[in-house]
Amino acid sequence: QVQLVESGGGSVQAGGSLRLSCAASGVTYHLNALYCVGWFRQAPGKEREGVATIYSGGERTVYADSVKGRFTISQDNAKNMRYLQMNSLKPEDTAMYYCAASYMPGCSLVGGEYKHWGQGTQVTVSS
Repeated sequence: QVQLVESGGGSVQAGGSLRLSCAASGVTYHLNALYCVGWFRQAPGKEREGVATIYSGGERTVYADSVKGRFTISQDNAKNMRYLQMNSLKPEDTAMYYCAASYMPGCSLVGGEYKHWGQGTQVTVSS
């Protein structure tokens, strides 16, 4: 099993920045088998949206069009940590942000491909 714990959410004004962190823990075999770790978000009354994902074995990343150029996903495999640096935040970025891990190759932003999910961290951007 793999456990994911997010942190770093909070309230910020439009134009500001936040850095989310995702700590992964669990059985080493399962951690090593993870193919992608991604960030998803869900705002009240809206469907869950894939934000960014990163291939565990390298630097390949995928971003949603809505965050390209503003958000950056990164990882520190030695620490089993993933990060989401969010700059130039907009009120429409307000949502609960979730870290998720997948064993499936391809690293898409389709939530159904991700097996393990964290509890989420709230991001609120005011205008």
